[in-house]
Amino acid sequence: MPRPVLDQPEVLRGLFHPRPEYALIPSARGVHPVRVEVKPGITVGARLYAADPEAPAILYWHGNGEIAADYDGIAPMYTRLGITLLVADYRGYGRSDGTPTCSSLLTDAVTVFEALGPVFQDHGLAPSRIYVMGRSLGSAAAIEVALHAGEQLAGLIVESGFADTFALLGRLAVRLEGPTEDQDGFGNATKMSRVTIPTLIIHGQDDLLIPAADGQELFRRSAAEHKQVVLIPGAGHNDLILVGRDRYFQAIHRFVQAPSGG
Repeated sequence: MPRPVLDQPEVLRGLFHPRPEYALIPSARGVHPVRVEVKPGITVGARLYAADPEAPAILYWHGNGEIAADYDGIAPMYTRLGITLLVADYRGYGRSDGTPTCSSLLTDAVTVFEALGPVFQDHGLAPSRIYVMGRSLGSAAAIEVALHAGEQLAGLIVESGFADTFALLGRLAVRLEGPTEDQDGFGNATKMSRVTIPTLIIHGQDDLLIPAADGQELFRRSAAEHKQVVLIPGAGHNDLILVGRDRYFQAIHRFVQAPSGG
């Protein structure tokens, strides 16, 4: 759990860029809005994109400038592969209540994971396996859930994830003197050394915001017996699917369909 240094206003302004979801048109078929109470009086929103009832499912946390509804166009690429996708928002994003903080990002992620059973049951789903996935800032949520849930999960997928919180903040023009990663940061790399479930890491080789070296460090630190890193040539931070769609989805499909996750 990060110390209060990450919940300081200047940090939150740099890390979070919440925006609402405007429901101008009804949800497409197979898209189900979900709400999970994370604290009395506070719920976070999510969007469930259902494949077959027993299809493996991915619980997904997006980047800091996205909302779950942004995945309406991407989710069919998952469901066509036979994967159910549940994209969760942070507080203040989409239809969620509250204001995002780094502390609540982690605690809410675990709460959402623990609510998966009722969520799936309410929509007639009984996934054969459940994976957790996080992109960019969402990597902190996914790694936290993987650490918490352990063997309850079939695997962890990290997309464009960061290894060092304060190096990332520096690239976002938020500079803090004194704090250390293990004491004050998200501690993604340290947590990876305690995550033993199958792990897939995907990163753009030309990512300038979160360099590929961060993804490689997460891979190096991972304690998983079955682990893989996929670097996509020519891809930056926000164009992995645009530049390397086939390789991106082939890697996810192989990982999710393999019994060991590898």
